[in-house]
Amino acid sequence: MSPLRMAYLALAVWGALHPMYWFIAHMQTTDSGLRGLIDAWYANAATTGLTWDLTIAAVALTLWILAETAVRRNWSALIAIPACFCIGLSCALPLYLFLRTRAP
Repeated sequence: MSPLRMAYLALAVWGALHPMYWFIAHMQTTDSGLRGLIDAWYANAATTGLTWDLTIAAVALTLWILAETAVRRNWSALIAIPACFCIGLSCALPLYLFLRTRAP
């Protein structure tokens, strides 16, 4: 595996674990569960703006994955779409790049 692919994989793992640590910490601290976490994403103008920024980027990544998958027939790369919306963009983007750069 090339150093670039290893970097993508490491970033995907980091992007899955690090944000999730903070999400779980918030939910445990506030005892508010997922609903409280989502409410926190809209707590003020700064967090609302960041939430929309990430949402728009996630939609753009999804469109890119769909378009490239249709051309490249790399069906396994579609796993990055649920990773994007269930885990986060910080996991999905490097995961997709990792899957995209493997040898045919």
